[in-house]
Amino acid sequence: MNNRRSVRIIAIVLAFLMLFTVLWAVIDAVRVSARVTQAEIDRLKEEKKEYERKKREIQSRINTIDFERMTEIAKKQVLDDRIMLTGMEIDNIVETIEFYGTLILEKEGEVVAAQIRENEQLRNYKKRVRDMEENGVISYFEIIFDSTSFSDLLARLDFVGDIMQADEKIYNDLIIASEETKAAKITLEQAKRDMEDEKTLQENTQLELEEQLEQANALIEKIEADLESERALRASVEADEEKIQKEINQKVEELRREQEKARAASASSRIKGTGQLMWPVPSSRSVSSGFGMRLHPVYKVYRQHTGIDIPAKHGSNIVAADSGTVITSAYNSSYGNYIVISHGNGITTLYAHMSSRKVKEKDTVSKGQVIGLVGSTGVSTGAHCHFEVSINGSRVNPLNYV
Repeated sequence: MNNRRSVRIIAIVLAFLMLFTVLWAVIDAVRVSARVTQAEIDRLKEEKKEYERKKREIQSRINTIDFERMTEIAKKQVLDDRIMLTGMEIDNIVETIEFYGTLILEKEGEVVAAQIRENEQLRNYKKRVRDMEENGVISYFEIIFDSTSFSDLLARLDFVGDIMQADEKIYNDLIIASEETKAAKITLEQAKRDMEDEKTLQENTQLELEEQLEQANALIEKIEADLESERALRASVEADEEKIQKEINQKVEELRREQEKARAASASSRIKGTGQLMWPVPSSRSVSSGFGMRLHPVYKVYRQHTGIDIPAKHGSNIVAADSGTVITSAYNSSYGNYIVISHGNGITTLYAHMSSRKVKEKDTVSKGQVIGLVGSTGVSTGAHCHFEVSINGSRVNPLNYV
């Protein structure tokens, strides 16, 4: 029976040690993770400072006489640059808030772990005080006075000293554990306050973005309200449309030649789409302007519309209609931020007026992958995605393919 009891006690002690080891491993992992997260937050704050600096530079440029002397299209491009930076700043703030959310969870874990340690040290301290009350403090003197010789007295004094040091360590460990709990709670509350500050900043920056969008839209509306300006604007847009389509055809041919060379080396290197296009703006199924001839609302002049316009909230996701290779990711005064993807078999898709682009030229993308965000850059009033489909170099009605 005694052997069984001994084995059981040893097993319990080993289980406790294993549990204690796992707990400390978790605590250490949380601490390391928190340090990494804080480093990411610091990096994002440095990025935010850079966005703010660039925005100040653009605003200074807007305030100059040179800006007033610019053409309306050139002014719109400057305003687009400011809007893009504000959008990137908002993305930065959103990411910072997400990191703070993770950091808060980690700090909450640290508070729990610190509280567990404090409670354990408090139990040890209470147990020692209870033992002293039961045995009596006089036991120290009894140990000394019961000595039988001088050498025995010295040995007993050392023993008493060890007991007193152990008691002092129990007390000091309790104080340290208590301070660690307080410190963990303080950093947790600070992280919560910092996240609230970021949320307030996000709201203010969003209002700033909306004001900038209104200013940019007003500029295009001003141009379209004047017949001569509107004619010049449309002539510029049509020239850009023709130029961009020629560039698309050229890059498709260049990509085909590159892929033919790559295919000779590896059959799996060629990226092709499925041939079935999906809707490029998941958050919106409406079309504000269709493909083909459209009538100007004021001057009753018909203009060719080379794609469809899909209105959506500013900053909404735009996704690749099919798998393929990005052959263009650029800014144009007419199209604003735009991306062109080649899907193979002579099929290309174009996405224009983005607030920001998430992929670059020569990237391979999968069907449904986010490639940019809805905006109103270039010759555009109101946030929307201008979507074009070309088959063998000729634009076709996208609605027949999505």
